[in-house]
Amino acid sequence: MSFKEIKELRQAGKLDEALQMANQALEAEPDNIWNKRAAAWVYYDYLKKNAQPNSFEAFKDNLIKIKDLQLPEDEKMVFDNCAWHIGSLVFGLQKKEHVDYGKINELFEIIRDFHFTKPSEAYSFIYKAFHKGYQSWSNYLTFAEWWDLENLRSDDFLKEEYKGKKMMSIAELAYIAYSKKLLEGEPLDSFGQQRVIDKEKIQSFLPKLDSLIEKHPDYQYPQYFKAKLLLALGNDENVLYAFLPFAKQKRNDFWVWELMAEIFQEDKDIQFACYCKALSLNTPEDFLVKLRQNFVEMLTEKRMYNEAKTEIQKVVTTREKHEWKIPNQILQWIEQEWYKTATLKKDNSELYSSHIKQAEEILFQDIPEEIIAVEFVNENKSMLNFVKDKRKFGFFNYSGNLTKPQVGDLLKVRFNGDGQDGFYKILTAKKSESNVTSDAMKDFEGTIKVISPQNFGFIEDIFIDPKIIEDSKLTDGQPVKGRAILSFNKKKNKWGWKAIKVGKKQFN
Repeated sequence: MSFKEIKELRQAGKLDEALQMANQALEAEPDNIWNKRAAAWVYYDYLKKNAQPNSFEAFKDNLIKIKDLQLPEDEKMVFDNCAWHIGSLVFGLQKKEHVDYGKINELFEIIRDFHFTKPSEAYSFIYKAFHKGYQSWSNYLTFAEWWDLENLRSDDFLKEEYKGKKMMSIAELAYIAYSKKLLEGEPLDSFGQQRVIDKEKIQSFLPKLDSLIEKHPDYQYPQYFKAKLLLALGNDENVLYAFLPFAKQKRNDFWVWELMAEIFQEDKDIQFACYCKALSLNTPEDFLVKLRQNFVEMLTEKRMYNEAKTEIQKVVTTREKHEWKIPNQILQWIEQEWYKTATLKKDNSELYSSHIKQAEEILFQDIPEEIIAVEFVNENKSMLNFVKDKRKFGFFNYSGNLTKPQVGDLLKVRFNGDGQDGFYKILTAKKSESNVTSDAMKDFEGTIKVISPQNFGFIEDIFIDPKIIEDSKLTDGQPVKGRAILSFNKKKNKWGWKAIKVGKKQFN
């Protein structure tokens, strides 16, 4: 009885005879590695034949027999071949309407002692299969830690393609799934009603998540889950800046602003603005019932009862449409006197709009504000010229950010990168506080010198435009005071000062 003979019987499809011969050889020499190999490959052939859900017990039995052979670690070929069929069966089990996770747990327990090649395509296939049902699989965290995300291949970090559409890489999916399970927590009882978050696991996982974010900045969602994990740790200091890159990319998704509201739970005004922003976005009502209910609590605290009633009605309408249960909290509000006397509005869009800007400003907190002076305003085109200093000046469109800016206004602006041919894009803009100063503005006083016949003037080095002289009825030698702005003279190709406001100086 030799390895070669058993192999020939296998290849001829005579598995029962091959198994009989392999068992005889094992009985005679149980520690002979060739005998173990021969038996393992016979069990593998049985395994392959039974790799479908309706033959689960037979598949499991042969898997156990391979395990019981206790093959050494270097016998990876058998295990790697098994991996493809284990994965196929796990995928098959999850196609059932009611997935039997007990069977998936059984398979996992058996293969924990298998010596797969790590990393390898076969080992990644194992991960993909067990990962598919992670949301409902209570043992997923244990599986992921056993599999170890350090075993992902370079190919696993590449986006996959399905029906011509680019999909997330398995690596990104793996990190997201692990994050979700950490946030979900582990059950404290058999019913899973009480759960606890393992903060030590989160702390050890965060550096790995940071590494993923650094190496793959094109991945979007890891940044979101980093923020969620930091929140779970109570690390409020870093959570915002961890979340901002993702929030900027996904600013039109309501749940981004829902999380932003959670980040700012200590600042009720900002939290309120975040809810307004979330509800202003184009989102199916089915996804908003929880958000609207939370918003009602804030509205009632502010005694905005008309608005609260309007939100409640939207929640009730959506829940009744789907025959969902109306929460007790909603029912209690409906019985309140304030609800009965409140006026139902068409919607709260006006309320949302009035707070959107405050919410959006949060996105750009990591970008410093710059003080600029308004040099010229074109109201028809909603454009203004500005100057910060001799190095930075130009123009931008202010629509949606400012209402009726005036020449001489000092603004706090966040720029979106550098300007192109003097044109800048802005992220935020607002009028500055009255006590703010700028190197581009200065107050002056002195005696005006009017140049005839052009009728322009100077006060030392400050140019006075003819229109200002005419409008203010200024005359040569008259004492005046005013404000000047730094300005670039294209004709002379040099910087100077020009008056934007001049008035007659009054003497006591």
